[in-house]
Amino acid sequence: MDPYLKDNDDEDSEEAEDMTINPMDAVIVCARSDQDDVSHLEVWIYEESEDGVPNMYVHHDIIISADPLCTAWLDCPLKGGEKGNFIAVGSMEPSIEIWDLDIIDEVQPCVVLGGIAEKKEKGKKEKGKKTSTKYKKDSHKGPVLGLAWNKEYRNILASASADKRVKIWDVAAGKCNITMEHHTDKVQAVAWNYHAPQVLLSGSFDRSVIMKDGRIPAHSGYKWSVAADVESLAWDPHTEHSFVVSLEDGTVKGFDVRVAKSDAASESKPSFTLHAHDKAVCTVSYNPSAPNLLATGSEDKMVKLWDLSNNQPSCVASINPKAGAVFSISFAEDSPFLLAIGGSKGKMEVWDTLSDAAVSRKFGNCSKQKMPQSSS
Repeated sequence: MDPYLKDNDDEDSEEAEDMTINPMDAVIVCARSDQDDVSHLEVWIYEESEDGVPNMYVHHDIIISADPLCTAWLDCPLKGGEKGNFIAVGSMEPSIEIWDLDIIDEVQPCVVLGGIAEKKEKGKKEKGKKTSTKYKKDSHKGPVLGLAWNKEYRNILASASADKRVKIWDVAAGKCNITMEHHTDKVQAVAWNYHAPQVLLSGSFDRSVIMKDGRIPAHSGYKWSVAADVESLAWDPHTEHSFVVSLEDGTVKGFDVRVAKSDAASESKPSFTLHAHDKAVCTVSYNPSAPNLLATGSEDKMVKLWDLSNNQPSCVASINPKAGAVFSISFAEDSPFLLAIGGSKGKMEVWDTLSDAAVSRKFGNCSKQKMPQSSS
């Protein structure tokens, strides 16, 4: 056999092996913009190796039309079948793009929610030229800052926008079902309750968090006032009643909805206030396997792990992942002690939190014995 042909065959088989996603691999989706103002979705593979050193590489990437600000994975079968593998992307544009992650050379989103219908320039060419923007029906009219997929009602996606609105979309029908205008400034984050999937939290630059219950749409909702702009929020997956909100002033507050008061004049006090970081806490993530384990990421470039037991938070571990200002963190559901980290340097890091002795000692018994099947 010609040795050159053999080499080519070996290269082809290696390439085919790299493109095969195995059941044991963890899949992580990273959204970023590079220095050339090109925005991408990168699908990373994280695989364990026999020598204990994990291997991580980009399986494929997708070029998207605008700087990404938020993402939400969803398995709603938009193309038929029982489940799909899609990601919704919010950006500086008023539209939400939904991409099929199973298609490697995808060039168009499979669904676009809202967006700009047309732009027209008005006025004289020399001075005072203005642009008139016409939006698609029920579209947001500003950047989309937050997204949340409903795991129970799998066709439902919530969005938060700089236009001060929260919208509920039916992604299968490609239309907006509900528009809510209960905030007075940019809405930064939305989150569905894991145990009561009709209940939605939203957090805003108006320094409030509001909880709405779809089962009682006429109800004005419950409101919590906070001392700074809301950066992110998350429901505790281990209990129906608790959530945390992270703020621009570096604090994280925990709340129990059972003590919520519908009277806006009377404020419900937080279960705890944690001075977590020196700068804005941009992102939080509850561990899906270990109760009371919360990760926080900040503009101070640090990622910290907290034990929230008895509403008395204590820091268990912290690292500087060398990602720059930390904008996004997420524990993997199928490999719950892997924490994906994204920051201002534009590269993704993964922290195996169980490699920290204090984390392993305190939470190691919550570790699942099986290897991951997939996570996004």
